[in-house]
Amino acid sequence: MQIGVLAIQGGFSKHENSLRKLNVNPIEVKYEYQLNNCDGLIIPGGESTTISKLLNKYYLINPIKEFAKTKPIFGTCAGLILMSRNSNDSRVENLNIIDVEINRNGWGRQISSFSQMIKIGQNLNYEIEAIFIRAPKIFNIGEKVEVLAEINGEPVFVKQGIHFGATFHPELTEDITIHKLFIESIAV
Repeated sequence: MQIGVLAIQGGFSKHENSLRKLNVNPIEVKYEYQLNNCDGLIIPGGESTTISKLLNKYYLINPIKEFAKTKPIFGTCAGLILMSRNSNDSRVENLNIIDVEINRNGWGRQISSFSQMIKIGQNLNYEIEAIFIRAPKIFNIGEKVEVLAEINGEPVFVKQGIHFGATFHPELTEDITIHKLFIESIAV
C-alpha cells in the first residue's frame, strides 16, 4: 500500500513518519501524476490559504477532486478546512469532499493552542491525545457525516464515506491510532 502525502506546505513530514511506523510507504505528492501511484492521500495541516494558493499553482484542485471520487483522503486541521464544503473564507478553495462547514481558527489563535485527551468512536475504546494549533471548528455537519470524536459536544474528528477529517494534529504525537484507522479503512 502506498499513501500520498500532499507535500507542498505544512506538516507533511510528520505524517510520513506516522505512516512509516505502520509499515506504509509514503509518497510525497507535489504533482498530479504522483496521485496515480497512491491508494489514499493525506492533506496535512499548515496554512489553509497558502495551501489553497499552491494547489492552484500546481494545478492540483481538479486532480484531487477526481482522486476523491474513488480513493480516500484524510485531512488534518488545514487539510480538513480544504476538504470542507465551506470554510467561510473566500481565500480558501474548498474541495467539497466532506459535507461540513468550518471556521478557521475556531478554537482560537496560536496562543489558545491546547492538547486534550479524546475518545475515538462510539463503539471504540480508544483514547488519544489531540493537539489543537489554531484549529478549525466544525459548526455545520451534513447528514452523511459521521462524528468519530467530540470535545464538549463539538465534533473534532469526522468521516464521510471513505474520507476522514480531523480538526487536530494526530501526527504531532507518537500515537498512530488515527493513521491506523485511515489505513485499515483502505485495506478493507
